[in-house]
Amino acid sequence: MLASLLLEPGRLELRNVDIPNAGPGEVVVRVRTALTCGTELKTFRRGHPKIPTPTPLGHEFSGDIYEVGKGVANFKVGDQVMTAPTAPCGECFYCRKGQENLCSLVMDTMVFGAFAEYVRVPAHIVKNNMFKKPDHLSYGEAAMLEPLSCVVYGMDQVSMRPDDSVLVIGAGAIGLMHVAVLKALGAGNIMVAGKREHRLKLALALGADHIIDAENESTLDRVKELTKGIGADLVVECTGQLTVWEDTPDLVRKGGTIVLFGGLPRGTRATFDTTRLHYDQITLKGVFHYSRSAVKKAYRLLADKKIQVNGLISGTYSLSDLKHVFELLMAKGSDVKFAVVPSEPSPGKAG
Repeated sequence: MLASLLLEPGRLELRNVDIPNAGPGEVVVRVRTALTCGTELKTFRRGHPKIPTPTPLGHEFSGDIYEVGKGVANFKVGDQVMTAPTAPCGECFYCRKGQENLCSLVMDTMVFGAFAEYVRVPAHIVKNNMFKKPDHLSYGEAAMLEPLSCVVYGMDQVSMRPDDSVLVIGAGAIGLMHVAVLKALGAGNIMVAGKREHRLKLALALGADHIIDAENESTLDRVKELTKGIGADLVVECTGQLTVWEDTPDLVRKGGTIVLFGGLPRGTRATFDTTRLHYDQITLKGVFHYSRSAVKKAYRLLADKKIQVNGLISGTYSLSDLKHVFELLMAKGSDVKFAVVPSEPSPGKAG
């Protein structure tokens, strides 16, 4: 089968390797769609603190079960499935503390390698975070389960009232997913600050009440205007840019909350106005990854068609075009996510 391998930042190869075998409790999925993601783009461009190279790439995917291992009872060959690429171990210090998103083994056992024709899914993920794909969902929509789970988890960590004003900074895939989730949760005043007209129009289509063209107008001035000088109740930072992190306290009201979703390179230090943080009682909240309950909530949002995510897919490419796909994303155009589709697969393997 054809599979991706990132040797080091900027050096991506496609190699012919053997189709993996399913061990006990595992399944092998024939990939029908894998999506590009900011995590992989960072890894390709500059490396990632949690993903050492060389590494296969691709973790947002959906497909058909090609092989089931011994003991798998809930799935069979041919089932159309969608999955999150991790699951907690349930036994480490953080899992026992109820912080399974911080599981000590979560990154060590993460499924990487969905930019391939087939991928093996470990038993604990099959058991906890794999679902049958509803017929009405496309493979592309189903592959959104993982990033959507991250967004749902982040929003689960904050308290929000229907009359709260929410500012989402960044109109990339994650920022736009936040808009969709916030709308589904009943947020009444959603502002989006971002660049590129096409993405801002997508934000409106997904439920944003106001858009701010960060290239041509002051985000601070517009937020103050839209909140009568008070600032947003909740600010969600989705760009992963240091200067934006440092500007967020200026955009939130007294007693408000800032969710820092966009990650920065290892070792980055940020500077904040401590007077504002302390005396205005501003909460800075870092969020990472997802929990099993967040995955289930994300699955229901997709399965019940409570959010629409098809518009986030800017185009579809074959696996052989993968390097070109990353080059397109690095060009920083209006594209949001690309779907990568392998070549025609072989028939399923009997269990």
